[in-house]
Amino acid sequence: MLNITSIVIGIIALILAVFAFIPLLGWANWVIIPFAVVGLALGAMSDRTAGRNLNIVVIVIGVVRLMLGGGII
Repeated sequence: MLNITSIVIGIIALILAVFAFIPLLGWANWVIIPFAVVGLALGAMSDRTAGRNLNIVVIVIGVVRLMLGGGII
């Protein structure tokens, strides 16, 4: 059950991260990354790894986008 919850959180965060790639919406990653960290914690408590890996990918995408935009844009 924790893995399914983690996957759902990861999918929602990934969809929001795609919208955060639009110029001037990069600040949304400041909300998306902690949301994905919650999904990562739930995925880490599960015995499967799919949810954990999905949230790790979302976090990396969000961090790279923040670095490209200087943390704001």
